[in-house]
Amino acid sequence: MPEGVMKAWLESSHLNGGNIVYIEELYESYLDNSASVSAEWQEIFSQLPKVEGSEVEYRHSAIRDEFRTLAKQPNKQVIVSSSSDTKQVKVLQLINAFRFRGHQNANLDPLGLWQRDQVRDLQLSHHDLSENDFDKEYNVGSFASGQETMKLGDLYKALRNTYCGSIGAEYMHITSTSEKRWLQQRLESVQSKATLSVEEKTDILNGLIAADGLEKYLGAKFPGAKRFSLEGGDALIPMLKELITRAGSAGTKEVVMGMAHRGRLNVLVNVMGKNPSKLFDEFAGKHDDVHSSGDVKYHQGYSSDFVTPGGNVHLALAFNPSHLEIVNPVVIGSVRARLDRRNCDRGDLVLPITIHGDSAIAGQGVVQETFNMSQVKAFKVGGTIRVVVNNQVGFTTSKQEDTRSGEYCTEIAKMVQAPILHVNGDDPEAVILATQIALDYRNEFKRDVVIDLVCYRRHGHNEADEPSATQPLMYKIVKKHPTPRQLYADKLATEGSLAKDKIADLTAYYRKLLDEGQCTVKQWRPMTAHSVDWTPYLGHEWNDDYDKAISLEKLEELAVKLSTYPESHTVHSRVKKIYDDRMKMATGEKLLDWGMAENLAYASIVDRGERVRITGQDSGRGTFFHRHAVLHNQKDGSTYLPLQHIREGQGPFAVNDSVLSEVSVLAFEYGYTTAEPAGLTIWEAQFGDFANCAQVVFDQFISSGEQKWGRLCGLTMLLPHGYEGQGPEHSSARLERFLQLCADHNMQVCVPSTPAQVFNMLRRQVVRPMRRPLVVMSPKSLLRHPLAVSSLEEMSTGEFYSVIGEVDELDSKAVERVVFCSGKVYYELLEQRRKNELNNVAIVRIEQLYPFPEQELAAVLEQYQHVKQFVWCQEEPQNQGAWYCSQHNFRAAIPKGTYLTYAGRNASAAPAVGYMSVHVKEQQALVTQALTLD
Repeated sequence: MPEGVMKAWLESSHLNGGNIVYIEELYESYLDNSASVSAEWQEIFSQLPKVEGSEVEYRHSAIRDEFRTLAKQPNKQVIVSSSSDTKQVKVLQLINAFRFRGHQNANLDPLGLWQRDQVRDLQLSHHDLSENDFDKEYNVGSFASGQETMKLGDLYKALRNTYCGSIGAEYMHITSTSEKRWLQQRLESVQSKATLSVEEKTDILNGLIAADGLEKYLGAKFPGAKRFSLEGGDALIPMLKELITRAGSAGTKEVVMGMAHRGRLNVLVNVMGKNPSKLFDEFAGKHDDVHSSGDVKYHQGYSSDFVTPGGNVHLALAFNPSHLEIVNPVVIGSVRARLDRRNCDRGDLVLPITIHGDSAIAGQGVVQETFNMSQVKAFKVGGTIRVVVNNQVGFTTSKQEDTRSGEYCTEIAKMVQAPILHVNGDDPEAVILATQIALDYRNEFKRDVVIDLVCYRRHGHNEADEPSATQPLMYKIVKKHPTPRQLYADKLATEGSLAKDKIADLTAYYRKLLDEGQCTVKQWRPMTAHSVDWTPYLGHEWNDDYDKAISLEKLEELAVKLSTYPESHTVHSRVKKIYDDRMKMATGEKLLDWGMAENLAYASIVDRGERVRITGQDSGRGTFFHRHAVLHNQKDGSTYLPLQHIREGQGPFAVNDSVLSEVSVLAFEYGYTTAEPAGLTIWEAQFGDFANCAQVVFDQFISSGEQKWGRLCGLTMLLPHGYEGQGPEHSSARLERFLQLCADHNMQVCVPSTPAQVFNMLRRQVVRPMRRPLVVMSPKSLLRHPLAVSSLEEMSTGEFYSVIGEVDELDSKAVERVVFCSGKVYYELLEQRRKNELNNVAIVRIEQLYPFPEQELAAVLEQYQHVKQFVWCQEEPQNQGAWYCSQHNFRAAIPKGTYLTYAGRNASAAPAVGYMSVHVKEQQALVTQALTLD
């Protein structure tokens, strides 16, 4: 280092002395990627004096590595001149440049449309090297060639083969040195070229023949029909089969895949083993099930077994609506359920594969959310293989500046430091190598990895589109471009791996399978029994014919255990008061409040040996400071969960404070429950209106998944709801939206008003064998309302009452008005009626709004057949809440010749007012209106 630079270095006291090793490591990270160090360090390093006449900093580690290598060779004398020393460093910088930027000059686009400038860093001249240096030997540092030194000419060729061929590898953004070294070894040791036997090459060709053959067959047999062809991305088929085969060989027992519509039919037939004759029937409009709505062909899921050298692997392709990327968290939730059931916390036994579109992966926020979940405790699955079918067109948009801001569609993956392997879809052998590396990386490091399959779309968005209208230049090339099958068949014939007549035989054989309607996947096997059995949950309708009661003695025992924690565990004073009160509730000194009843429900479930999983943004404590299932030691921050200490051999209990997301977390939990019917799975919104952000999951999965796809789901959703003057955004869980989605007994919508009700409602969701979603308008102020309390005896009945009649001892014959209501407003009505001594007004609570309890309400109204005035009272504005969606049920329930009126807020664009004084005035008015006789 020149004297002036050294002086400046030494004058910066914190950059030398005992800190020097740490500073050097920081500085080298800065050289690799300036964003890898803090802004403060970036400023310091950027201000360091530069060596006159030099554009690039020398890396100390490279120089150290060279001297360490030389030191191991005591018998070899090497005299290095100043010039050769400089060139040695330049060679190491050249290697680093290819690792960082080689992908930018890789041969990735089959159509040759990508206009990419030559990267200056990859040119010899940029490093003061030239072809005159090709015959000189240089130390290659960590370059995985198996040699310590190489001639520059051989090294340069190896670097271009490795990083600028059909695979463009992005991995230098990873901070883990061991992961980078692992990837370098896998790529550089073979120069990114697969070594394959003739049998393996034949398998690849068979995959391409199948991909191409099915599309052409469907195009000829059903011209003009939508199928969202895979053509152009044909290499996806051999890629998926390689992933499954290799995963099975490594011990994986299940593979769960999710994808949108592009190429889905091809995957169903040529990977999953769906019988093509069934697909042809679907194209012809034939179907067996007339009791459901069904769904279009390219949304359908499928399950099968696939034989591998390591045994059979169970395959599941998730059903998916047209909301493209929303299936990703559903898939990963399903995988987590399967891993939990197998007691596998590393992810070895179940592999998730998500298949994305290039515009969708860059454009849809749920992708970012799902990446963010990948290493979070409650959601991790040991890494996901993420495949991008990059056909360079999003619907009709192909310009990069219209679809994303980054260079690649896969930039989002860098947020979790996932390696990204871009690969040319017309080079299937490179695709297979990238696939092998990706899976092995996932299995080794338990992290996400991305394969960007750069290909094209031979037809329009669907087969009825005319793509040349919007992409004229691209489709001039596409029309002339040979198919991947044709290109690879010619390659194998030219190199002598397969004779042309043999290739023709393989093609004819696949066509014969389609003509005969036979399975086209030789690895397909009929499904055998797997780790979950849905049989006990099938064929059950809405009835109470199940063993629901729980003994009072058992409840008392559970309540004591639930209220006990080690004396050494010092809890917050407010939490201690709550637990002291809970012990009094357990011993009968106090009635149970909401938090105690809810936790007691969980205790009773795990005591049965069933699992409980609760996820939400503040679920451990509870948003409104009521649950406290997790006790935090105030001295050392350790935690204790009483619900994990109910008894030996109990069911597992997990409560997870989730990532700050609604849509991805709810989709994850939906996926979990569709793969795990036993136990109780809950998603809790921090405030009920936050469910707005997850509306697509409610609309396209939870409310309609059973009718469209026959997928049962027992997910419970707790949505805090109630008007306490907290403004438009923290009042309403949008009850009306869920009621609007209700039909065909597809889900339950409940508004429990007592602790006993919530206890029995949650238990019912597990004990009753039927599995359907449960939407709960859960309370806020009722958590501590003095009237919202229950006894252990009320809970021991196991009865959830869909309707609760009048609780005060009113003379039913004197009643002139009956008020129907749900939720918190009941207590305001009750207190006002008692205060005003209105003994001629009865109040009836509807605790389950759907399925509507016709018989239960009829039984309650039997004593009020003489009443003429019936009222529905709600807190929500008239155009919201239950009024519009449920009034036909109320009218049908009341005696003939009577009338029903509405008491509540006027219709409003906003769910609630933002001023407390206005809220109080409105609330008082609707209560008064409901109780006042006409």
